[in-house]
Amino acid sequence: MDIYIYIIIGVVTIAALVWLVRRQRSLKLRAYLMQEAIRNHDFTFRLPTDGLLPGERAMQQTLNQLGEAIRQQVNQNEVELWERLTRVLTHEMMNATAPIASISQSMLGRTDVKGTPLEPGIQAIYDTSRHLSDFVTNYRKMSELEKPVLTDVPLRPLLDDMCKAYPELTWEISIPTDIIVCADAGMLRQVLMNLTKNAVEAHAKKMVITQIENYTHDSPRQKASPRGGGRGLLYIGNDGLPIPAENRQSLFVPFFTTKRSGSGIGLSLSRRMMIQQGGMLDLAEKQVPGCHAGFILTIQTKSS
Repeated sequence: MDIYIYIIIGVVTIAALVWLVRRQRSLKLRAYLMQEAIRNHDFTFRLPTDGLLPGERAMQQTLNQLGEAIRQQVNQNEVELWERLTRVLTHEMMNATAPIASISQSMLGRTDVKGTPLEPGIQAIYDTSRHLSDFVTNYRKMSELEKPVLTDVPLRPLLDDMCKAYPELTWEISIPTDIIVCADAGMLRQVLMNLTKNAVEAHAKKMVITQIENYTHDSPRQKASPRGGGRGLLYIGNDGLPIPAENRQSLFVPFFTTKRSGSGIGLSLSRRMMIQQGGMLDLAEKQVPGCHAGFILTIQTKSS
C-alpha cells in the first residue's frame, strides 16, 4: 500500500515540475516578446492574461497598462516637439515670405512691368511667395490651437450630423443612443470631419463607426452595449483605398501627404486635438469586415 502512495506522490511531483517548467518557459517567452516590442518602439503590445495565477495575471495586466501609458506619453511628446518646431519655422518663414510677396505684388502693378518679359517672372515669384504664405498659415494652425472646453457631448446626434453633411456616403453606425462623451464638441466634430473627408478623397462609399471593447493588432472586438464611464474606443473605418504600408509610420507627421493638393496637417492636427481632450487617435492595424482603412479614437465616455 505504501508503495502506491509513493508512486502517486512521485507522479504528482513530476507533473508539478513539468507544469512549472512549461509555465516558466511561457512567462520567459512573454517577457522576451515584450522586450522586443519595446526595443522596436512598439508600445501597443498586449500580453495575454488567460490561464495565469491571480498574481501573474495582475502583473501582466499592469505591464499592458504601462505599455499603453508609455505609448500615449511618447505620442504626446512627439506632438509637443512638432509644436515647438512649427513655432520656430512659422516665425522664420513669415519673415522671409512677407516682404517678397509685398514687393512682387507692388511690381506687378507698375506700368513698366505689365506686358514686358519681366511680368511672368515676377508673377512666378509672387505666386511662389503666396504659396509659402499659405504653407505658413497651415503651420500656425498646428501651433495656435485654443484649449479645449470639455463638456458632456451626446455622441449619436454628432454622428447623425455627419451623416447629413455627407449624404453621398453609406453610414453604418453601431453606437448606443445614450452614450455621452466628455469632449470639446467643436474639436471632436473637426476630427470626425477630417477622417470623413480623407475617406471621401480615398474614394470611399461607406463609413463604419462602432464602439469596440478593446483593440489589439490581431483584431478589434466590437462592444455591444457600454455601461458606466471610462475610456471608450471608437473604430472609424471606410471602404476606400487602403493606406500603403510605407506611409503608415509617417501618417501623423505634420505636413506629410501623398495628395498633390493636400496640406498634410489633417491627421496630425486631429491627433493633437484628441490629445488635448485627454484622448488619442491611432491608425487601426486590423480592420473590421468591409473596411479597407480605419482609425481608433480613444475618448472619455459616460452613460446617461
